[in-house]
Amino acid sequence: KSHKELLMPSMPCHAKTNVMFLKTHKTASSTVLNIMFRFAERYKLTVALPAGERLHLGYPKTFLARFVEGFQVIGRNYNIMCNHLRFNPSEVQKVMPLNTFYFSILRNPVPLLESSYVYYKNNVPAFRISKDVNEYLASPLKYYRPADYKRNIYARNIMWFDFGYDNNAEVNEKDIQAVLEEIEENFHLILIADYFDESMILLKHALCWDLDDVVYFKLNSRSQDTVQTLTPESVERVKGWCSLDWKLYLHFNQSFWRRIEETIGLEELEKEVNHLQMRQKELMETCLSDQEAVGKDHIKNKALQPFQSGAANILGYNLRQDLDNRTLRTCQKMVMPELQYTSYLYSVQHPHKKRKQLSLP
Repeated sequence: KSHKELLMPSMPCHAKTNVMFLKTHKTASSTVLNIMFRFAERYKLTVALPAGERLHLGYPKTFLARFVEGFQVIGRNYNIMCNHLRFNPSEVQKVMPLNTFYFSILRNPVPLLESSYVYYKNNVPAFRISKDVNEYLASPLKYYRPADYKRNIYARNIMWFDFGYDNNAEVNEKDIQAVLEEIEENFHLILIADYFDESMILLKHALCWDLDDVVYFKLNSRSQDTVQTLTPESVERVKGWCSLDWKLYLHFNQSFWRRIEETIGLEELEKEVNHLQMRQKELMETCLSDQEAVGKDHIKNKALQPFQSGAANILGYNLRQDLDNRTLRTCQKMVMPELQYTSYLYSVQHPHKKRKQLSLP
């Protein structure tokens, strides 16, 4: 048998239903979270949701099992975990079953930093006191005060931080290598946001899910007019300033493509990406009145308006008016922003608890 055939078993596989997604910041992870939530509902799975009033699992504190609602009662019987947390494997393992599939997503640190800058402009001291992203990158240490490190995590090596490591560490090659190996031990798959559709196909294969389980509408993205253009100098400076994230990204971008070649092959990948895009287009025609995402001021149903942050104009969707109940439910779930969906699932799973308050319009 060829190498390829050995990797593609002819046995039909079973959909994996115990899955932990480490949701990283500004990496298309809200779209992945929506995919996870819809899958959980489709198969009536239990989601490890934030306890009490929280909308994330203790972030930016390092994760503890008690940050999960009902952990004392439910124990290790959750199927899906995907809200923001700072990774801490020993505590996550108290919540998730032994056979859990772990995955996460990374993004090129250059567009990532620009996205963070606009999104967290008002919350992060280093961003707030600089004029724009290029000025910030020209001399980050002028604005980035180590004493403020807790509030500045989005301003440097945010992915490294989300994975549980020190984003201000002075590290050598040996330390970096050790971290990369540790991440490879803890995670079965690392996706790349810059190749999102390819990532969804790889995820579908790895989890043995259907095409409709990974079809999506892009969520929590912002309007083009809030994107700041980086100068060529700034692009290079990000790689130095966020060198830990840069090493992380280069390493897993490489393993991502290697994984595709070993399991799916580029030809098959292209076919499946086309299918995914066709299905997405079909659903957009079915669900949406505008065929595309619209700016915050144009979202008619305020209950479906995503959380707005910083200088970003976070886009949302308008559903068609003439949908039958079943289609409407499907479409609503596809466009439901993260905070609303978290709150909704919480009220379904914990009907006797006080509902989560969303400070939304």
